[in-house]
Amino acid sequence: MLRDPVGRRILKERPIVSSKSIDIPYLETLPEGTFGKEYTKFLSNEKVTPDSRVKVQYIYDEELAYVMQRYRESHDFFHTLTKLPTNVEGELALKWFELIQTGLPMTFLSSTFGSLLLSSRERKRLFCKYVPWAVQCGSQSKLLMNVYYEECWNKNIDEMRKDLGLYLVD
Repeated sequence: MLRDPVGRRILKERPIVSSKSIDIPYLETLPEGTFGKEYTKFLSNEKVTPDSRVKVQYIYDEELAYVMQRYRESHDFFHTLTKLPTNVEGELALKWFELIQTGLPMTFLSSTFGSLLLSSRERKRLFCKYVPWAVQCGSQSKLLMNVYYEECWNKNIDEMRKDLGLYLVD
């Protein structure tokens, strides 16, 4: 994040994703196809809120703790942008994407051992469809941690994906 101007700004300003900082009723009024509208649809469909993420513990470096908290808080933004489902397969696909983007050890553990929860058919689909997408898209797109999502509510989500170098899995 320090290598990117927006990432540095996020680290400096430290925005928090919560129902206090995000005006969900306003986002619901945005036009179809905007990032904000799609995000509220995701929250509604999944029955979650911006407050659903557990707070980071046991990281004593203040900046690193914030980075990890931002990572957790951005998870639903990642789902909104990638359109990955929140079932086990979709979560694992997103973990593979995050592994490629961040290299975080927990994404490696989740993406590797999480596949044991899948049926053989689901595992085959994960490794033949989702993992190749995650590796290619994750390595070619902009680091999603460096997106100031709070400034993107009114953006057309398809244009946003294009600008970030994201494409949806087939």
